[in-house]
Amino acid sequence: ISIDRLADISASIYPDINIIAGALKLYFRDLPIPVITYDTYSKFIEAAKISNPDERLEAIHEVLMLLPAAHYETLRYLMIHLKKVTLHEKENFMNAENLGIVFGPTLMRPPEDSTLATLNDMRYQKLIVQILIENEDVLF
Repeated sequence: ISIDRLADISASIYPDINIIAGALKLYFRDLPIPVITYDTYSKFIEAAKISNPDERLEAIHEVLMLLPAAHYETLRYLMIHLKKVTLHEKENFMNAENLGIVFGPTLMRPPEDSTLATLNDMRYQKLIVQILIENEDVLF
């Protein structure tokens, strides 16, 4: 890839970082198969419902291993980035929980197009992404 073909997304071109974040979320939302695949969706939701934190983390790790390699690597790369975003929480107000709220529904969607299922699962979607961010160093 030649350097002149890379998109310039620097602050001088896009001073509002929300434009870049919005484009990223839109890209993930529009994928025909979500990053957290339909096949693994219910397994992630079930893992999120485990009350013991250590058992929950282990269950999430096991489900991560079921993702196709491209999905796993994309998720890993994104979680590493989002972990860096949380390091600037004082300036951007984006802790792992807030990022979970924003990215949960973007990265994982239920296989059936049911509004009720989506609403019921939202807190677990948030929790999964929050846990992935907070534990990216041990999960990936």
